[in-house]
Amino acid sequence: MGSHYEAPIRKPLVAGEKSYHDVSVDIARPVETRANRQWWIVFSIALAMFLWGVGCIIYTISTGIGVWGLNKTVGWAWDITNFVWWVGIGHAGTLISAVLLLFRQKWRMAINRSAEAMTIFSVIQAGLFPIIHMGRPWLGYWMVPIPNAFGSLWVNFNSPLLWDVFAISTYLSVSLVFWWTGLLPDFAMIRDRAIKPFQKRIYSILSFGWTGRAKDWQRFEEVSLVLAGLATPLVLSVHTIVSFDFATSVIPGWHTTIFPPYFVAGAIFSGFAMVQTLLIIMRKVCNLEDYITLQHIELMNIVIMITGSIVGVAYITELFIAWYSGVEYEQYAFLNRATGPYAWAYWSMMTCNVFSPQFMWFKKLRTSIMFSFFISIVVNIGMWFERFVIIVTSLHRDYLPSSWTMFSPTFIDISIFMGTIGFFFVLFLLYARTFPVIAQAEVKTILKSSGEKYKRIRESGKSLSGTGADKRTSAIIIKEIKK
Repeated sequence: MGSHYEAPIRKPLVAGEKSYHDVSVDIARPVETRANRQWWIVFSIALAMFLWGVGCIIYTISTGIGVWGLNKTVGWAWDITNFVWWVGIGHAGTLISAVLLLFRQKWRMAINRSAEAMTIFSVIQAGLFPIIHMGRPWLGYWMVPIPNAFGSLWVNFNSPLLWDVFAISTYLSVSLVFWWTGLLPDFAMIRDRAIKPFQKRIYSILSFGWTGRAKDWQRFEEVSLVLAGLATPLVLSVHTIVSFDFATSVIPGWHTTIFPPYFVAGAIFSGFAMVQTLLIIMRKVCNLEDYITLQHIELMNIVIMITGSIVGVAYITELFIAWYSGVEYEQYAFLNRATGPYAWAYWSMMTCNVFSPQFMWFKKLRTSIMFSFFISIVVNIGMWFERFVIIVTSLHRDYLPSSWTMFSPTFIDISIFMGTIGFFFVLFLLYARTFPVIAQAEVKTILKSSGEKYKRIRESGKSLSGTGADKRTSAIIIKEIKK
């Protein structure tokens, strides 16, 4: 990797005069030093939201889901909207890592770790909603294929919701192993740098005896590629299965074959937007501007723009199919979405998901940090509206006009959703303080080919041999040899 030639036109992926030792110091700093004031402020807000959400969940389970705004027509609303939204966000993390690893893209090195962590934490949030939606979560074991000793136990064993259970739990376990495997060299680095015995002990357990031998790296590479190969089809299959929750019904607006690719494109779109949001915050709070560069943000914006365009095509396709089908119920469902009582949600979705990413065609805008941050939040809001539009606007007008109702969320609905956002950020902030947020070992592999310092040396025509040594560490080694 070190001798690999890279064209001068390519922007460096590691900015500044960074040696190998600098990379270790910079990435270990958030773990080794005390948290700053901004971290405590954000953590306190997230923790307060989380605890409030827990209180509302306890109230919901003890009282019954009648405290939500559901009615006889709209049986799914905010809960399933939030579930699909969180699952969608969770998909891009593993996709970024797995696909970009398989294609040997160097720009993944700085972003893959946060993306994988985001996957794990998002799927945890998603899993909460179906459990609460059961109404009696203590009877959740009825869904598990255990030996039948209770009479007619598996009443809903063929339900599409059970497919979700298997799909998402498989996806979560593969993502967790993929994430942890990538962390092993970083845990070992923190272990070797640790001064306190307790810290050293914890990180030595977490690193699973990593030594950094050639054999370790060989196995690391093999396992990473195998897991990436498993995770890529899983990303596609899991969100396809989530879309089947809707597509297998006969409700107008749901009964459509475009849902699987449509949901997958939307998931990648929203996931990349959430990664963008987190990375922009991380680079500022953890002082990682040299590793999460403008180049990374620009490339992420390009992906958001492309996937946003695909989602736009999917929306237009939906409208065309509804018109072409000649089914009056289907035509009415889509006409009602665009012009009915929930038209504000539909047009919010179109504005956020289709129109806003198109600004990324302009280089000045896609290389602006603040604009990128703004668009990433807008996209996430838009994707939530998409889930809301699919679920609520399709349900609130039934075949029978006597069943036509409106859905309005209650205070409890909103509080539980805000609680899950708080829980997500609590987990992510704790992760940023205890785990290395950038894969330092992998960044080091691209340092000589994509580091600003080394690119400049290469362009001047000098040799790169011996340039990786750091004065602070090599001096110590020389002294030890002399002794």
